[in-house]
Amino acid sequence: MTDEAPFLVVGLGNPGREYAGNRHNVGFMVAELLASRVGGKFGRHKRAVAEVAEGRLGFGGPKLILVKPLTFMNLSGAPVVALSQFFKVPVENVIAVHDELDVPYGQVRVKRGGGEGGHNGLRSMSKSLGSKEYARVRFGIGRPPGRQDPADYVLSDFAGAERKELDFLVDRAADVVEAVVLEGVEWAQNKYHGS
Repeated sequence: MTDEAPFLVVGLGNPGREYAGNRHNVGFMVAELLASRVGGKFGRHKRAVAEVAEGRLGFGGPKLILVKPLTFMNLSGAPVVALSQFFKVPVENVIAVHDELDVPYGQVRVKRGGGEGGHNGLRSMSKSLGSKEYARVRFGIGRPPGRQDPADYVLSDFAGAERKELDFLVDRAADVVEAVVLEGVEWAQNKYHGS
């Protein structure tokens, strides 16, 4: 980790009120909670099609640049690259927060690098950054029931039973992001993968 460089935390989602409660937008939900924790307010950035909030983790702690790309999911990479260059963030300090079909609902997983698992937001980020070596905080949404198309599933809102736990899980995902920033990916895996 680079001591002085800030961390770019990218909440992946789609802009617009009609998508706000979608499973695919859980990255935005986590970014918004983190902004409230660090006292940051989202506003449009002049260099990228994105909303950005800034703050520090703890007193004098690492600087967080929280990002909600305002492009659609499959074009997320362009604003991420623009902001990583503007704020001079190395790729190892980039953290994507996203929904994950391959992780059961209620679980949050962390990894660095690897494939995109068909996630268009990650695919766009990897292509634009020219690297897959950024960290990912993977918010489990599970597989769609029956024969539902995964594309329709991710663009649907959380079910009633899921919504009962959603605030708690978004809170936990924000804790995981903070752990990755403060202690690193392996430490976060050891702490959170058992729960």
